[in-house]
Amino acid sequence: MEMVDKKSWEEFRESGLFWWINMILHTFGWAIVLNVDFDNDEEVLEVYPARVKFRGFDDSFNDEGYAKVTKRLKKDIDELIQEVED
Repeated sequence: MEMVDKKSWEEFRESGLFWWINMILHTFGWAIVLNVDFDNDEEVLEVYPARVKFRGFDDSFNDEGYAKVTKRLKKDIDELIQEVED
């Protein structure tokens, strides 16, 4: 089994983990900024850490984020358990 399986920013965003990590980082006044070209197939233009003044997201983003993370966890749970048991 390979120790690293490179994933795309798109998959990271769709999994809800990008939102989850930024939620945690907001506690400390930080965020990961992902600039996307929405006119060009959502191509990622740049990614960087930043200090931010805002904390958290509004309810609609949180509802969507929790749903995505929950669905991703359900999809991956068997593999995650196997990895920690190996």
